[in-house]
Amino acid sequence: MNYLAINIFNNKNFVTKYLSKFDWDKIIVTFTNKIISIILLSIFFLVVTKIGQRIIKKFFYSHEKKSKTKVSAKRNKTLFTLTSNSFSYLIIFFWIYSILSTVGVPVGTLVAGAGVFSLALGLGAQGFVSDIVSGFFILSERQLDVGERVTINNISGFVTSVGLRTTQITSVDGTLNFIPNRNISIISNLSRGDMLATIDIRIFPDTPINKLEEIIKNVNNKLIPDDENVIDDPILFGTLNAPNNSLVYEVFIRTKNETQFDTQNKYLAAYLTEISNNGIELPSMEFINTK
Repeated sequence: MNYLAINIFNNKNFVTKYLSKFDWDKIIVTFTNKIISIILLSIFFLVVTKIGQRIIKKFFYSHEKKSKTKVSAKRNKTLFTLTSNSFSYLIIFFWIYSILSTVGVPVGTLVAGAGVFSLALGLGAQGFVSDIVSGFFILSERQLDVGERVTINNISGFVTSVGLRTTQITSVDGTLNFIPNRNISIISNLSRGDMLATIDIRIFPDTPINKLEEIIKNVNNKLIPDDENVIDDPILFGTLNAPNNSLVYEVFIRTKNETQFDTQNKYLAAYLTEISNNGIELPSMEFINTK
């Protein structure tokens, strides 16, 4: 017991002597100064971020008010999103760099002498660089803008955001899809140029086609003169075989972009109403599913 007590006493003396070699006042002052510096730096960059984002928003907002076309307004939103994201990334980079420098981490020397780590980092950054390059060409070629309806990699929806790394697409059901720019190979933009509304009216083999066409023409003559979304006269394509062995009568209507779906719903409803009023029977979904 005495031997154990002597060892504990000696160990305590050793720890006490070891700790007494440190200048605790200086350590506490240095630690406190660094904490205060980090807090002040964080506040500074936070203020810079708020002011910068406000300036960017004000600039693009004033430019949007001057935009005379819908396309210019969408392009303005796209550039605003990109500029805002780029500014945020830049501020975060300088904030991290400043904190590391304040703590005393030699960032430049650390990166330069990292060796294998630098190589691995460079290989890992290839995807990031590829995203940025792909995003640059997507924007410079104006392949899409915020608010447009597109299909990318079998994902359809509206463009929510175009960033440095990813493009965000919101599907019709509200799903938010994040697509890395390097994975974008084909963009189908449904909001550029005139579009074609396709209207399929399911019919029986013995449906009187001539009377059906007359009803469709009467509906068109009634609605089209007051419809500013319709660009040209409808095309009555005629009778076709549907995939489930049923028959359809197909009509094409050329419309302004982003109005094709509303036009399709509007005219299909009008056609079906008039066909029903004229006593022509059409197949129900139950009949079609049994074919």
